[in-house]
Amino acid sequence: MLDADLARLYGVRTKRLNEQVKRNRDRFPQDFMFQLTAQEKTEVVADCDHLQRLKFSPALPYAFTEHGAVMLANVLNSKVAVRASVQVVRAFVKLREVLATHRELAHKIAEMEEKYDERFRAVFAAIKKLMEPPVLPPKRRIGFTPDEKG
Repeated sequence: MLDADLARLYGVRTKRLNEQVKRNRDRFPQDFMFQLTAQEKTEVVADCDHLQRLKFSPALPYAFTEHGAVMLANVLNSKVAVRASVQVVRAFVKLREVLATHRELAHKIAEMEEKYDERFRAVFAAIKKLMEPPVLPPKRRIGFTPDEKG
């Protein structure tokens, strides 16, 4: 998302958002945020009607990944940003609970597998297969590369 969109979402001015990013630069590595080039800005403005207000702006906007958007919630002090930050913490706590439950389940299945004979080996193999995380395609680099343009 672009800085202007996130500023609107978090209830702050774009200028304020970018000030906070500059003050907290070490919290925004390249995989959290990058600045669009002039050509990328032109393409984005042409493709997205809601960004027409950026057409004549001399500033090049910043684009944020989901990690950058979450980090913004931590450095901004608006009510919306604070609520978003709290929700992220709650999501991570819930994720930890789910992972703990998953580990406990895997341990119990391993114990049961040792206890029961060959008749259940196929059942345990199928359960283990279902518990494996999905294989996801590799993440694509965010932004434009010369071979993707045109």
